[in-house]
Amino acid sequence: MNIKYFSDTDTALMEFTDKPVKETCEISENVYIDLDMDGNPVNLTIEHARQSAHFPDISYQQIEKTAQ
Repeated sequence: MNIKYFSDTDTALMEFTDKPVKETCEISENVYIDLDMDGNPVNLTIEHARQSAHFPDISYQQIEKTAQ
């Protein structure tokens, strides 16, 4: 996964795969998801990212399965 933030347009782009996009769906006024031919996510775009998603302040945390 790649995450890109374009400060000039205040847009965040999360790239999940490099598969061709078949369809773009509007999730909300500022959030769009691109889907491949199988309906799997390819990209997620967030416009006005500073307001709506607190970009570019990003943290990554991997959560491991705990033993029971």
